[in-house]
Amino acid sequence: MDSVVLLHLLQSIAPRFQWRLSAIHVHHGISPNADAWAEFCAKLCTLHNIPLQVERVDITSLRDEHGVEAAARKLRHKAFLNQVCDFVALAHHADDQAETLMLQLLRGAGVKGVSAMPVLKLANPLMHATVRPLLDVSREQLRDYATQNGLTWIEDESNADVRYPRNFLRHQILPELAERFPQYRETLARSARHFAEATQLMDDLAQLDAASAFDGETLDVGALGALSSSRAKNLLRYFLHVRGAAMPQSVQIDDMLRQLCEAREDAVVCVAFGEWEVRRYQDRIYVMPILGDFDRTVVLAWSGEAELVWSALNAKLIFSEGGSTGISVEKLKGECLSLRLRSGGESLRLHHKGKNRSLKNILQEKHIPPWQRERLPLLYRGNELVAIIGVAIHAEYQAREGEKSLLVSWEK
Repeated sequence: MDSVVLLHLLQSIAPRFQWRLSAIHVHHGISPNADAWAEFCAKLCTLHNIPLQVERVDITSLRDEHGVEAAARKLRHKAFLNQVCDFVALAHHADDQAETLMLQLLRGAGVKGVSAMPVLKLANPLMHATVRPLLDVSREQLRDYATQNGLTWIEDESNADVRYPRNFLRHQILPELAERFPQYRETLARSARHFAEATQLMDDLAQLDAASAFDGETLDVGALGALSSSRAKNLLRYFLHVRGAAMPQSVQIDDMLRQLCEAREDAVVCVAFGEWEVRRYQDRIYVMPILGDFDRTVVLAWSGEAELVWSALNAKLIFSEGGSTGISVEKLKGECLSLRLRSGGESLRLHHKGKNRSLKNILQEKHIPPWQRERLPLLYRGNELVAIIGVAIHAEYQAREGEKSLLVSWEK
């Protein structure tokens, strides 16, 4: 009902602002009526001459780990993120906001979690923003609007199932609350705004701390350990967030902070959480998706492709033309080029008048983290080692001034 109302409102004012509207319906396939819902959406959008995309998703792989609701929400948000547009408008309303805040409180969420849903959420400049224009409107007001305008909609039968926490609150708790506190929606929305302001202050503080603690993609252990416990946890959460990692539970953050800051200087620290892990090396903290198993015998032929997937590092190799700092294109000719992993005993000469040095020595000197050393791609011309990608180039293959060269890098 709320989505039907939102569509009706937007299509009625779109001409005034010269908006181009389109719609997306995420087909989860959970309900036996899912196909009928997609058909309803198609007819509704055809009636208003609005392009519709039906995105079919399968929650099977996520269901056991996240549960039905969370799995469906995760895939739904992913579908939204893939849209090419300026804004994605969602039909969340005041009752949704109150339910979300209550659920987050009952889960023991932090300040960011209980700040609930913002009216406007700006993503990075390359992505669209999310807008929720109905957050101050109650479900009852939306239903009155739908009735007055003769709108039709479909009720998801699962909305009546009180086994789901949100439905339990909606049908059994919040009606009782409304009798004693009729303005509870407005009150909880005000609390959510207070929490959002507190979240912004915490982010501002984290950015101040990050100015001296961040070094590229890493976080300084000493700077983190010098902060108070609360401030250190705030900075660690901020570090994980900006690196795109999932957010750990509070108990995981506590354990993570203790291991990172209290371990011996030469200790190998690796703390896994979900599909991510944090590692410590030489007083720097790294966060990354968990590195899975890889084929140590892999050999990838390179025949001029601009990109190659390198599974050992969950990364992509990028090949581009460079100036005089890359690999000499002329000296690469005449033999097959391939990418391999270390097998032991490799050596490289970094300077024309220098001696061959072992890869182990070079990688240690370049401060390459231990978990990357066995996974770094090595570029070969025939059976001759040309370069350790992103680290060093053999002296004989280094491009000279004015010479056409090849640059090879890798990105996550």
